[in-house]
Amino acid sequence: MNEMTAIVRTRFAPSPTGFLHVGGLRTALYNYLFARHYQGQFILRIEDTDRTRYVEGAIENLIRTLHLMGIHYDEGPDGGGPHAPYLQSQRTDLYQRYAHALIEKGDAYYCFCTAERLAKMRKEQEAAQQQPKYDGTCRHLPPEIVKQNLHKGIHRVIRLKMPQTGETVFNDLIRGEVRIQNELTDDQILIKSDGYPTYHLANVIDDHLMKVTHVIRGEEWLLSVPKHLRLYQAFGWQPPQMAHLPLLLNPDRSKLSKRQGDVAVEDFLKKGYLPEALINFVALLGWNPGTDQEIFSMGELIQLFTLERVNKAAAVFDLQKLNWMNAFYLKQMDEKKRVRFLQSFLQEAGYDISDENKTRKIIDAVYKRISFGKEITREAAIFYEPELEIQEQEARLILRQESSKKVLSTLLEKIRDLPELDVESFKDLMKQVQQETGIKKEQLWMPVRVALTGVTHGPELPLVIEIFGKKKIISFLMQALELAG
Repeated sequence: MNEMTAIVRTRFAPSPTGFLHVGGLRTALYNYLFARHYQGQFILRIEDTDRTRYVEGAIENLIRTLHLMGIHYDEGPDGGGPHAPYLQSQRTDLYQRYAHALIEKGDAYYCFCTAERLAKMRKEQEAAQQQPKYDGTCRHLPPEIVKQNLHKGIHRVIRLKMPQTGETVFNDLIRGEVRIQNELTDDQILIKSDGYPTYHLANVIDDHLMKVTHVIRGEEWLLSVPKHLRLYQAFGWQPPQMAHLPLLLNPDRSKLSKRQGDVAVEDFLKKGYLPEALINFVALLGWNPGTDQEIFSMGELIQLFTLERVNKAAAVFDLQKLNWMNAFYLKQMDEKKRVRFLQSFLQEAGYDISDENKTRKIIDAVYKRISFGKEITREAAIFYEPELEIQEQEARLILRQESSKKVLSTLLEKIRDLPELDVESFKDLMKQVQQETGIKKEQLWMPVRVALTGVTHGPELPLVIEIFGKKKIISFLMQALELAG
């Protein structure tokens, strides 16, 4: 990108219709990274003019989630700024004034068509395999009819007069030159019958008044660009530069949606994904630095991010990649911080975490085996359950081998004779068992692992011994021998 001649200003403008979607997080992140890369400013604006879809508490959730993710804006609804208010529902008088100015200039018009008529029109167009769009019935109404209808208080909307022929050509910072046939675009509603603006009018006015220089948003808005450019032209304003991000897809190439599983950032946080891992993962959904590097801090992302490295092709949301990345961040955490983080999931699952030393040892024993916080409840279960459970068929078969029974019975006999058991004395016992039975290596150690953990691959045995203690080890060895038959 050429050197910026003005202060870069980007914005994230979500609708408060629920939790923040990972696609919305990517849009917010890319706007934030782009602004920070060029020492610019990043704005949060809430587009809450669709009152039918408004969800109570969604604005607070959006703000809280952005802060948790380390995406900090310079202006917004909770911190204010020179272009306040940043809630569109508090700017409706402004939109009304601009819409009526368009009517006076002949760039917009009142439409009095009923919902029933519009529904019938769409049905007929679909039956004729035509592009569903407003047919322009009210576009050429005589002024006296318009005046009479307004006087009668007939429900109406305000529509934008779009060109009906030719094409709109514009440059997208990701896709290059884009051409859209004007016949595909509708005479867009600007002000709805409830007096609230549509996204199209409000976002153009606000982007101009808030001095936004770059609009970075999802691909789904690409076909709306002709309407927005028409508005900029009608107002006599210079449009911002635009970039439309690629779609996010599931591994099966379907569009990422809630029907396929968790897509809200809050869902991932509740499961125990770390904010820094989510940010790292989401940054790579459509962007790459041109190297093999995959782990990035926020500072590195700011330094490296440019729109030139954003792909046109859709990005696949690979949960396995996210799990790998989150596991990496878990392993890199400071031990005290990791213990605090993971013990909350143990507590939530009903496990007793009152013994701080034991809890720390349990977490140390299993954290390398998990990808996200909630998985620790499964891995740590053996340290809290009084009964040995063996689900794996391979583990069951190992226990039934005669050599396994010999190892376990010999070990049990020797442990009973010891006054205390720790890691060192356990290692000595295993040497004695090896010498007495002649059984070595995997055939020696695997039955002990299965007897104490119930699985063939689990926490390191010395850690298990240290946490279990003599009484529980004896209990599990006896249960294993009983299961072996």
